[in-house]
Amino acid sequence: MPYSFSAFDAELKKTTAWLVGELSALRTGRASPAMIKDITVEAYGSKMKLEGVASITVQDARTLLIQPWDKTTVLAIETAIRNSGIGVQPVVDKETIRVVLPALTGERRETLMKIVSEKLEEARIASRKARDEVWKDIQTKERDGGLSEDEKFRFKDEMQKKIDTFNRDLDSLAERKKVEIQS
Repeated sequence: MPYSFSAFDAELKKTTAWLVGELSALRTGRASPAMIKDITVEAYGSKMKLEGVASITVQDARTLLIQPWDKTTVLAIETAIRNSGIGVQPVVDKETIRVVLPALTGERRETLMKIVSEKLEEARIASRKARDEVWKDIQTKERDGGLSEDEKFRFKDEMQKKIDTFNRDLDSLAERKKVEIQS
């Protein structure tokens, strides 16, 4: 009887997506809409994500251009960006907003490298938790007579291969971000 790793695979995919999102939000000096698209803006009497009230484009390597769909939201967007804690000052230019990223200092680069390592470790911890749950489930099924001992160890090996591939993928993501921070 084969063991279903579908929930385990889904958990690993969710963790990878989380890490990609966290890394894309790190400001490296290159402008990326991902770093501001999830900022919450108070508009129309409710809280909305910035990407829901404006288009965000990259004007050049260090400048983002935000064009609100409704010009009355310009001040709300400016306030939201200013209060977001990402360390940038928006500049209102009539009906658009420019966000110019300052050049990274050596100290800031080192801080970002540490943050990348911390996020990578958080993702690994999540994968270890998922692995432990699957391993406990496999052991329980073997104890209950649903699996033979050989199947238990075959599924353990299969699970470990998935974890090894997952960890290589995470390392690759983190390494690419570190190279981006260094450049």
